[in-house]
Amino acid sequence: MKVDWERTGRELVFEGRVIEVFRDTVWTRLEGVERQAVYDLVHHPGAAAIVPLHADGTVSLLHQFRYALGREIWEIPAGTLEEGEPFLECASRELEEETGYRAAHWSELATFYPSPGFCDEELRVFLAEDLSAGSGGTEPDEHLDTARIPLTEALDWIDAGRIVDAKSIVGLLRAREHLAAEGRWPPPEHGGAGRAGAER
Repeated sequence: MKVDWERTGRELVFEGRVIEVFRDTVWTRLEGVERQAVYDLVHHPGAAAIVPLHADGTVSLLHQFRYALGREIWEIPAGTLEEGEPFLECASRELEEETGYRAAHWSELATFYPSPGFCDEELRVFLAEDLSAGSGGTEPDEHLDTARIPLTEALDWIDAGRIVDAKSIVGLLRAREHLAAEGRWPPPEHGGAGRAGAER
């Protein structure tokens, strides 16, 4: 199936701090049938997310308040691209800001579109390894705690419904696949360090 299309009109409905909302008029042709439709489009600059894997097999997760849900949820670190910023540079910046760690080794795990029905956001997930201490610095509107959880346990949290965030589910599952493909699964036994706050 090949759809020919052209945007014939655009109205800026809303301009926010991160997103813009457009009402687009679009002409399409499929198998000789032409039609015109109106679409509401949320434009997002894109984002990067990180699975920070420590040498002891734990991952750094965030327990973060999300206003849209009205509660705190468990997530992997992530953030929005600044103008002209490459995805990996964004991932490196967000890792240090949200967890206080830097990574010497990076692997791209996945690229996906969280809500393609109405939003053009592109999200790339990276595995960050060989971690060392950096400096943290969260944004004023961020309310979060960080905890280190065994990767195997984080995967169990997905099955149990404790992790419900899409990017975190994709990232953690792809991290397991990546490690298995390299013959590094399961990861080494953790020593239980850094699990403060993990029982929330």
